[in-house]
Amino acid sequence: MNTSDAPEIIRIEELWTQLGNQLIHQDLDLTVRQGDIVSLVGGSGSGKTTLLRVMLGLQKPLKGKVSVLGIDIAASNNQSPLYHHCGVLFQQGALFSALNVMDNVALPLRELRALPENLIEESVLLKLQMVGLTPADALKMPADLSGGMVKRVALARALSLEPDLLFLDEPTAGLDPLLSDSFVELIRSLHDELSLTVVMVSHDLDSILQLSSHIAVLANRHVIVNGTPQEVIAVDHPFIHDFFLGDRGKRALTGTPDLADIGKLENANGK
Repeated sequence: MNTSDAPEIIRIEELWTQLGNQLIHQDLDLTVRQGDIVSLVGGSGSGKTTLLRVMLGLQKPLKGKVSVLGIDIAASNNQSPLYHHCGVLFQQGALFSALNVMDNVALPLRELRALPENLIEESVLLKLQMVGLTPADALKMPADLSGGMVKRVALARALSLEPDLLFLDEPTAGLDPLLSDSFVELIRSLHDELSLTVVMVSHDLDSILQLSSHIAVLANRHVIVNGTPQEVIAVDHPFIHDFFLGDRGKRALTGTPDLADIGKLENANGK
């Protein structure tokens, strides 16, 4: 999808963040446009999760401008409009163990107190159907769910308010390859069907290469490149070489249709 002319959904300028005495980001810039699927990648300690927290308004930056859906969240104390238009899938699902599937997915809708209970239940069943679950699954408790089902319920909850912007934190972590492929295809289909903009943190090369319209690489406290997978792989940087062009990266590239030629070339060169 060509989104180069699409409106900006997220704009970050000259961002500085700090954890304790450690400076994490310094003069970091990042733009996400409507319809993008942007993967945040980087080495340990590069600040991927911190950047996600800043975009969600969960952490205040030292300085810089952070605009999400037109809201300057670095300056605003009222971020409730942002929450109504964003969904978040947490790495482990973060389901409430004492609530069944129906109540977990219904929770954001009930907090709004804007819909009667019968419409909330209808909406929940629709969201469960969208992620490949059945009405019978709505009565199950989180302890009775497989890892793949937990991810799907958490995704249904992230979609419960019909967001414009979806944040994914390690969406395929803990899934075996078959479940991971199935979940990636689900995210792709929902992105297309619902016209979502997606920002995800991931270490899973296969899902990154299969899903991403853009990859933002964090290193040296900055986003050193934010471009298409082809553009990113062409950048001469140690992390990019190690992450994308190591043995695991070559296999992922060869298995990705748009990037297969790069993977075959790297394998042939023995890099």
